[in-house]
Amino acid sequence: MMEWMTCIKSAVAYMEEHLTEIRSPEEVAAHVHVSSLYLQRGFQVMTGYTLGEYMRNRKLYLAALDLKNTGKSVLEIALDYGYDTPAGFDKAFTRFHGSTPKEARGSSKIRTFLPLTIQIQVTGGENMVFRIEEKSAFQIVGFRREFNSETSYEMIPKFWDEIIEKYASHLMKGEAPVGETEQYVADHRIGEFGVCLEGAKAGFFDYMIAGYDRGDAVPEEMSKETVPAGTWAVFDCTMKTLQDTNTRIYKEWLPGNSGYELSGCYDVEWYSPEGMPGPDQKCEIWIPVVPKK
Repeated sequence: MMEWMTCIKSAVAYMEEHLTEIRSPEEVAAHVHVSSLYLQRGFQVMTGYTLGEYMRNRKLYLAALDLKNTGKSVLEIALDYGYDTPAGFDKAFTRFHGSTPKEARGSSKIRTFLPLTIQIQVTGGENMVFRIEEKSAFQIVGFRREFNSETSYEMIPKFWDEIIEKYASHLMKGEAPVGETEQYVADHRIGEFGVCLEGAKAGFFDYMIAGYDRGDAVPEEMSKETVPAGTWAVFDCTMKTLQDTNTRIYKEWLPGNSGYELSGCYDVEWYSPEGMPGPDQKCEIWIPVVPKK
């Protein structure tokens, strides 16, 4: 894999060069030779936009320029920028610019969205506290769901709320488990891991609320997965600092550390089973890595 900042800059350059041809974020990830899961997560952390949002916003800005500066019809411009129908283009255009394509062709102002210039000041990458651990492969079991990369930050917490309410409500109160499924959740410590896995569909990934597989029968609402053996960069944090730590990994540690780069197509969040969940609950973020060549 290329160096992280080179990877992000190369991704932006590739999108700009092939903006009207790219059909999925996976195409961009393949070009820069990095897992789509990592590229999409890192890009969003560093820029505030998902890859899909960035490409969509750029196309809608360029489409507005074409409306103002060419004699092409709305249908021609819609097709040029990947929209199958004028209605779909009109809806997206109006949401982005605040005016319809017809209005934009006249005197209405348009929203400017220029190419990103990636410039970042690494302030603490080398100083972030982490450790490198070799881990054997292990089996996890739990609740698995597919998520859209563009809405995952909003939807994954709701997934946790749903699973806790349905299958672990008594456990969360410190009470004895009720029913077979809640007993299984308790016995297998499901909820100790949150695992992101490369998905089968473009623009999507799988997420598991998981625990340890013991080799016994798995309830039909759950599934198994193997976390491969490998080298991991492990970052200590708490529930209160987990999001900030994750942001710093992509903004500071990856571009600033001199020894390691990303590997694999998954990452793991570990939540300590000791004590009740809360802002001070101990957590770890595990990122699979390999030494830089």
